[in-house]
Amino acid sequence: MKTYVIIFKFFFGVFYILMGNAAYTQNAKNPIIFSDVPDLSMIRVNDTYYMSSTTMHMNPGLPLMKSKDLVNWELIGYGHGSLGDSDELNLNNGKNDYGRGSWASSLRHHNNMYYVSTFAKSTGKTYIHMTKDIENGPWITKEFEPLMHDHTLFFEGDKIYMIWGAGKLNIVELKADLSGIKLETQRVLIENATLPSTSEGIRGGLPAEGSQLFKVNGKYYLFNISWPPGGMRTVIVHRADNLEGPYEGRVVLQDKGVAQGGLIDMPNGKWYAYLFQDYGAVGRIPFMVPVKWEDGWPVLGIDGKVPMELELPESKGLIPSIVNSDDFSRKQREAALPLVWQWNHNPANELWSISERKGFLRLKTDRIDNTFLQARNILTQRTFGPTCTGATSIDVSKMNDGDFAGLSLLQKNYGLVGVYMDGNQKSIVMINASTGQPENVAMIPLNQKNIFLKASCDFTNRKDVASFFYSLDGHKWEPIGTELKMTYTLPHFMGYRFGLFNYSTKNPGGFVDFDYFTISQ
Repeated sequence: MKTYVIIFKFFFGVFYILMGNAAYTQNAKNPIIFSDVPDLSMIRVNDTYYMSSTTMHMNPGLPLMKSKDLVNWELIGYGHGSLGDSDELNLNNGKNDYGRGSWASSLRHHNNMYYVSTFAKSTGKTYIHMTKDIENGPWITKEFEPLMHDHTLFFEGDKIYMIWGAGKLNIVELKADLSGIKLETQRVLIENATLPSTSEGIRGGLPAEGSQLFKVNGKYYLFNISWPPGGMRTVIVHRADNLEGPYEGRVVLQDKGVAQGGLIDMPNGKWYAYLFQDYGAVGRIPFMVPVKWEDGWPVLGIDGKVPMELELPESKGLIPSIVNSDDFSRKQREAALPLVWQWNHNPANELWSISERKGFLRLKTDRIDNTFLQARNILTQRTFGPTCTGATSIDVSKMNDGDFAGLSLLQKNYGLVGVYMDGNQKSIVMINASTGQPENVAMIPLNQKNIFLKASCDFTNRKDVASFFYSLDGHKWEPIGTELKMTYTLPHFMGYRFGLFNYSTKNPGGFVDFDYFTISQ
């Protein structure tokens, strides 16, 4: 009998070790989303988490996602379709809105209503979008001046507040109908919120901004990010017993440049901080950081460090929930474009269609554009790491003289592969703008109406390079042009995006048909 017990214990021990290792290898890893999802704001409603983020000059804008486990997120909608109608937002008359649009948002749930607020330098306004059904709408929008930079929306009893600013943080009460602020209630909440990370009198760096306020066990916790000169992105928390203060602050995390965000609790009582990291050309990527409470303060990380593995379920990947392939075939009552797609600036809706030729995306031209970055109707999706590839097929038989259509990697220092028509001759062209100035680095004659194009990105260890390819039959791929050195630039303030484009440089009125877009690791 003893022998059986020993054998049982041995196999049970082996089983336990194997199961333990299996569970360990299935844990989530940071970043939880290896793609450009910055300025996170997050809430939990029962057992479901919701998140808002930033896509600035993309439309529809203010993306909304949901998750059951804090790791696997899916797009469920957007806060707005467009910020307005202006030359900048429409890419008219040589004007644009790159790096502007709607910025950091604040997502809240109060009295069975969802609120997501943001602000826009494009219009100088603050916006509050409201709905009882965050996944299906309808939405009600309130907008008012002034623009309240990096604000946090906060409900206290029957009053509604906003805290905003950079360095000097302000608080104000909003009108009950959210139509504006009660100016007489505005005051300075914290004179210098940067002090916990940067001593008085030190110049340079980034002052405390990105406010997010939480109430936990009767105390108020205000999260901010700073960037001390010569240092890295830093998480600061100020704590108070009363909303109006006084507040005491401390640095709660300074590791790997992971910062800006706030707190989220799980139904099982565990706490996390949701933050993000600047990761080169792919953009600003979300991290989850475990939180423990000590002496009434949130303690972020493990021994002050951001762990790369988490006690959360493993990621199932970003496809199809955040990015996805599209064959442009639609069933009845399906949306014309899935949520994974966003237009660069406002679209010209009369110049695109997925119904004029079934199973194809048609992009038309009606004006002359001299530069790619001023072209309307660039349809985009995020790139993602560590590597990704986007591919498409185009029917170019209806192009006019001077038309240029194809596949792009969109940022200020962009890359393009496409078909350019000069007179009656079509050519496959690769343009490389790694230096900030576009260079035509390859041109190959094309004598057929269909062409296959591909772009592959490598963000591994911030390598940040991309290569372009073409195929005449969809099977044999040939490299074209030179390697694109991708750079995250502040004028665009966004990670690189795949884009489908068509614009005219001479004779508008032509069109092209995209058969599909496939995206893969």
